[in-house]
Amino acid sequence: MALLRAINLPAHNKVTMSDLRDLLAQLGFGDPRSLLQSGNLVFQSPTRTGAALERFLEAEAQKRLGLSTDFMVRTAPEWDTVVAHNPFTDEAKRDPAHLLVMFLKDAPDAQAVKLLSAAITGREVVRADGKHVYIVYPDGVGRSRLTNAIIEKKLGTRATGRNWNTVLKLGALAAV
Repeated sequence: MALLRAINLPAHNKVTMSDLRDLLAQLGFGDPRSLLQSGNLVFQSPTRTGAALERFLEAEAQKRLGLSTDFMVRTAPEWDTVVAHNPFTDEAKRDPAHLLVMFLKDAPDAQAVKLLSAAITGREVVRADGKHVYIVYPDGVGRSRLTNAIIEKKLGTRATGRNWNTVLKLGALAAV
């Protein structure tokens, strides 16, 4: 599956999900499906995975759709690991909309995670696990000063976030 960063924002990176599904089909990927309008794609890719697939999809989206964005690709087993390693199981049950998983291009080192934690000025709580950062936003994402820009700057890598509800829905879609 692939998560696209910062698409369909006001006046920025507008693209339809049908165009993205068509792109995947044209590129030979099997059973392309999407969830919501924020760049959540599920598909089958028997030959390519990881960073090589990310670079390929980014180049093809730019060439064919004029879309310049980052793709964060995860396999179904990697997605299952994201769900299994959630350190905030109580929050996931109680308030899944305020639990986000940030999907990263690269895994940050321990010092970068410390810098991110030190940058928190509110009640947010952060836990990192490889190429994923779990964040609880008890007061809501919209009011938080812990923005995507700060997360990327402190961790030194590109990121895109999905709330826990979306994480679970994508996992279910991939399992079908």
